[in-house]
Amino acid sequence: CVCKEGSFMADRIKSLREKAMRLPLQPGVYIMKDKSDHVIYVGKAKALKNRVSQYFGSEKNHDEKVRQMVAHVHHFEFIVTDSEFEALILECSLIKQYHPKYNILLKDDKGYHYIKITKGPWSRVEAAKQKLEDGATYIGPFISSWTVKQAVDEAVKIFKLPVCHKKFPQDIRKTRPCLNYYIKQCCAPCRGTITEQEYDEIIKDAEEFLRGGSAVSLKALTEKMTEAAENMEFEKAARIRDRIAAIKKISEKQKVVRAKVAEQDVFALVQSGGSHGTAAACFEVFRFSEGRLYDQETFLMGEIGDAKRARTEFLERYYSVRDRVPPRVTLDGEVEDAELLQEWLSDKLGKKVTITIPKIGEQAQLVEMCRNNAAEKLAQSMERTGREASALDELGRLLGMDTPPMYIEAYDISHQSGEDNVAGMVVFENGRPLKSAYRKFKIKGFTGQDDYASMAEVIERRLQEYQQNQESGEGFGRLPDLILLDGGKGQISAVRPVLERAGVDIPLFGMVKDDKHKTRAIAKDGGEISILSKRKAFTLVSTIQEEVHRFAIGYHRQVRKKSTLQTELTQIPGIGDSRAKAILSYFKTMKAVKQAEIEQLELVPGMTKPAAQAVYQYFRNQEE
Repeated sequence: CVCKEGSFMADRIKSLREKAMRLPLQPGVYIMKDKSDHVIYVGKAKALKNRVSQYFGSEKNHDEKVRQMVAHVHHFEFIVTDSEFEALILECSLIKQYHPKYNILLKDDKGYHYIKITKGPWSRVEAAKQKLEDGATYIGPFISSWTVKQAVDEAVKIFKLPVCHKKFPQDIRKTRPCLNYYIKQCCAPCRGTITEQEYDEIIKDAEEFLRGGSAVSLKALTEKMTEAAENMEFEKAARIRDRIAAIKKISEKQKVVRAKVAEQDVFALVQSGGSHGTAAACFEVFRFSEGRLYDQETFLMGEIGDAKRARTEFLERYYSVRDRVPPRVTLDGEVEDAELLQEWLSDKLGKKVTITIPKIGEQAQLVEMCRNNAAEKLAQSMERTGREASALDELGRLLGMDTPPMYIEAYDISHQSGEDNVAGMVVFENGRPLKSAYRKFKIKGFTGQDDYASMAEVIERRLQEYQQNQESGEGFGRLPDLILLDGGKGQISAVRPVLERAGVDIPLFGMVKDDKHKTRAIAKDGGEISILSKRKAFTLVSTIQEEVHRFAIGYHRQVRKKSTLQTELTQIPGIGDSRAKAILSYFKTMKAVKQAEIEQLELVPGMTKPAAQAVYQYFRNQEE
């Protein structure tokens, strides 16, 4: 049945490729459908024939997302357009209409959010998801709940408004004030020292702040403070002065996330995935207006495939469901069809939109902050730490990988002048040591000292184990996303042919140490990549290199100790290498061997009575 199914799929793919090869070399949109005639993917193309035929070529050229989509394609349709720009417009329209499973989809959020000031007396300021006919005052609507929450939190802190569940005037003087009063974050109506009229005035000031912003509020409060001082109302003037100081303090904190570019959106992508495990990705968006971060959005999703294509698709979906397009879009990496995307965004805005990928300066720092937030959100969704996600993402980008290396194998050779030549393999999964997957190797192909040949032998044996165990998908039956060798270009040159002969395409790099045995760089074919400036990737690679060195040298010491013990046993008449190894394997320790009686020694496999007597007598003579 499996063979028939595989044959049927191969025939279907062949038929689809033949159909794709008959498509015109013109721009247009292609629509992939499953056997139930449901639309599962919509894409655009500069040349339909070239783009669509790629899907039905070799699987090796596809990422996991594309492979899954192609496996479900039963037939496809296409629409020819006059230009790429028309193809882009049509693609966005069809995706909005069909919501295909394998396209990046974003929720068209038509819900609005409000700032609510409850009906008095003793009003409260809070966030609300809908506008009710309850007599309250509503400020809004706002598209972003994040914006509303930030504004409410600022107003509560500046004007020291209560956030407890006490009801006024019923609960006045019935209980002690809460902690917020003692840390000067609440005016505490529960104490009964503030009148209803004074409280209403505070609420009016808060409403003015929420409606007009900090600049308008500062001007109005400064006038009130001056008037109170002139009327000799010094306590009132002092309270207003404190509010002015609080607004200024909030404004100072906001400068941390201010930008010289007045209006822009900043996008960052972090992926988590690889050859195994559940792949995931997170897009983070920072939106700036008047140089100030006013909104933040997070989009968690599954497998997205190629990062360049994913960024393009995400931007198309994002601005299809958002009314506001800024004059600048700042990205953390490259996109497909950047010029076409700029043309489309410019058409939506009505003036030129620029797409930038900053490398240095303030803009690069904003992108990095955005990326760190994306890594933290993705890590939380996968029950990992943001530091681990950021380190893997940074390492993947540094090495030019499409996705972060979630499953890393590292190798190191250990010996003493060519004696007791061994190797250690350690595994890091999701940025953490996976000790159950660690493996030890004894070099068997030759004797003497040759680190290059030793490394080649180890990798060859590891890949042979993969061929025998790949159906299990566990341990040696799983290929890594990245191989790191303790060493430089020599080790890479020795191992590269082994990977090529095995027909596997695994990124291969070396870990280079300085003269103090500290990690200095990553070796690649034909050169080195400095990692000293990439703090998170540097820490991760250093940790991996130290761990594999510790593991390999620990195994070497273990083998050397056992070898020394075997040498002592082979000094006994009648005991060769095989019997010495069998004795140590049976008794585990030399102490147990020395204390054993003749009858116990005879139980060792391959042991004769004369040999047992010789061992017994040897150690008794030592004691005497």
